Amino acid sequence: MNGNGMKKRWISLYVENQVGVLSKISGLFSGKSYNLDSLTVGKTEDPTVSRMTIATVSDDETFEQIKKQLNRLVEVIKVIDFTDIFVRMKEILYVKVRKCTPEDKVELFQIAETFKAKVIDYGHDSLLLEFVQTTAKNDAVVKLMKEEFQSIEVVRGGCVAIESISMMDR
Repeated sequence: MNGNGMKKRWISLYVENQVGVLSKISGLFSGKSYNLDSLTVGKTEDPTVSRMTIATVSDDETFEQIKKQLNRLVEVIKVIDFTDIFVRMKEILYVKVRKCTPEDKVELFQIAETFKAKVIDYGHDSLLLEFVQTTAKNDAVVKLMKEEFQSIEVVRGGCVAIESISMMDR
């Protein structure tokens, strides 16, 4: 946490699975000038309910305000603050590396092995890797890839999270 009380926050929302809910929730953030670092959404075991995982950076007061405003929305069933509880959290990351030399490909297979990634597509001079890990590890991968290879393309899916059964952290 830095001096002004700003820190990374995570919220999980159960919402009604209907048209316009995602737009309404993201609109609440943009309308108040809160930045969303990540927002993922998908159906739950109940097809009428979706679950969102939202990452943002804010101070305590602003974050409490965000949670209160989310709780007021009629489409929101439940708001869970994941900031200080044990959760399992992962993000999907795809990195396509183009203009690979044979040496680059050897290094990419070593990177894949080190970071527990999968090589999911392979071409004459390119490789596509899939990583499913924490945001911090994905940040490190992207930094490494930018430094090591001349032409990369990055797509990130945003975090999904669930409360941990044991007391293991992220």
